[in-house]
Amino acid sequence: MPQVPQTFFDALAVRTWCGLALRALGRAREEIDAINVYPVADGDTGTNLYLTMESAVAAVEAVFDGHGTLTEQKPPLADAARAMAHGALIGARGNSGTILAQLLRGMAQVLAADGETAHTDGEGLRLALRRASDSARHAVAHPIEGTVLSVASAAADAADGGGDDCGTVARAAYEGACAALAATPGQLAVLERAGVVDAGGRGLVAVLAALVETFTGEGPLFTALATHVRVAADVTHTRVEDVFASHTSHASDASEASGALDAPGAPEGAPCEGGPAFEVIYLLEADDSAVARLRERLDALGDSLVVVGGDGLWNVHVHVDDAGAAVEAGVEAGRPHRIRITHFGLGDVHTTGAERPPRERAQRAVVAVVPGEGLAGLYGEAGATTVLARPGEPPASGELVAALRRAHAREVVLLPNDADLRHTAAAAAEQARAEGIRVALIPTRSAVQGIAALAVHEPGRRFDEDVVSMTSAAGATRYAEVAVAERQSWTMAGICQAGDVLGLVDGDVAVIGADVTATARAVLDRMLAAGGELVTLVLGDEAPASVADILEIHVRESYLAVDTVVYRGGRQGALLLIGVE
Repeated sequence: MPQVPQTFFDALAVRTWCGLALRALGRAREEIDAINVYPVADGDTGTNLYLTMESAVAAVEAVFDGHGTLTEQKPPLADAARAMAHGALIGARGNSGTILAQLLRGMAQVLAADGETAHTDGEGLRLALRRASDSARHAVAHPIEGTVLSVASAAADAADGGGDDCGTVARAAYEGACAALAATPGQLAVLERAGVVDAGGRGLVAVLAALVETFTGEGPLFTALATHVRVAADVTHTRVEDVFASHTSHASDASEASGALDAPGAPEGAPCEGGPAFEVIYLLEADDSAVARLRERLDALGDSLVVVGGDGLWNVHVHVDDAGAAVEAGVEAGRPHRIRITHFGLGDVHTTGAERPPRERAQRAVVAVVPGEGLAGLYGEAGATTVLARPGEPPASGELVAALRRAHAREVVLLPNDADLRHTAAAAAEQARAEGIRVALIPTRSAVQGIAALAVHEPGRRFDEDVVSMTSAAGATRYAEVAVAERQSWTMAGICQAGDVLGLVDGDVAVIGADVTATARAVLDRMLAAGGELVTLVLGDEAPASVADILEIHVRESYLAVDTVVYRGGRQGALLLIGVE
């Protein structure tokens, strides 16, 4: 069905564009992964772009959901644009995703400036594209032509010659980007040897195609453009759509065509001979002056340095030989977190270690999403592969797929442990099934339901029987949580104010109080009124130290046949998770 076009940039246009861009990157992900040869041939550029955009989409949707709790009107453009940029920043993956995050941040700086009515027309879009290109180029320590930076610059240049409406400007930018993408093999020798265009630039073209569709209702990738792409010496005039469709087959020969890219005998995805061994990425809370010093330090340690962000929060990406030194530099600059270190030679989802024999698949495994480090340890001890969901940062479908692969089993039980993750988990399960993994998704809505399911898990019995048993245990477990309200809201228990203590039973607010312990006790009494044999308490770091002892005593004295077990959840968002079986 054709997209209903937006006529100007507002919050709805931001939401529409992000959604269409995510869909476009999803369709092109495998193709982009296949042509990824620069700066490292690790085959994950498409996946990283998708995960980065998925985080941006989630942040924009959260703004719309939050705004809709008190009013039916759409949020201001500034709120949606800032959410897009912030979501991309905290979810940025890899070199390409980090640059995409900065491109979106540059656009948001223009779209969010000077109130709701500013920069919503074609001229505003031109300014936003220019700011995006300039800010991304500034974020890269040593910009290289023939990369996504060249494509972004060409898009901004072409937009300057567009008309007054957003659709015309977006189409001009898209066509300029296509032409620049076609030129990338002639600018970067490694691309020419491999017979492919730049993978990051290809991803940006997909994002700009979504921008065209947002404002015109038409997807430009499906129109007959006269743009030509030089893929290899014997292919001189091919329509861009044909080249995009054929890149996967060209990329399969890339290792032979790019002899200087990888050392002889090196595993696929290894860095260039003599290049850094590790990719280090982390979020960093630091001020501008500290980040300026950090750039100098990391630039001396390695290459592919990209530092994006601002206003106290940054995303740092660098390739180094000494991963510890790169992290230590972040510690000196501020507070690094969400640290990811990938060894190019050992491989991950997209690479294989040729020096090690392949590990035989297990018959069955459990993958679970957990809200805190404490529960991650508990689930891990029980043999589960865990995905950490930090407060305000739910995992993307790509992370769940990666965990399903990492479990390395023929059969996998997936526990999302969050009602809001049901669609994400279903998408991940479907992708894993397409790869030959038998996946059963148990719709657990809380980590305490996951604990109950894991307690009855028996890998030795038939898969269907195990899934039924785990599903029954999870379904027989009522769940609750105690949290602090962040804003005024209408709830099932009345109107709450920011700072109120909320007791949620099975996802709905049942108690509004001022004291954590009293609210938790009231929640427990409501749950145990319907019966129960076991109470599970999972304490967050910010819960009062005495609450567990008080609740244990209360259960022991008031409910004689009920046992209590207590776990430490760590930094899990909710002050307290409660399960009753």
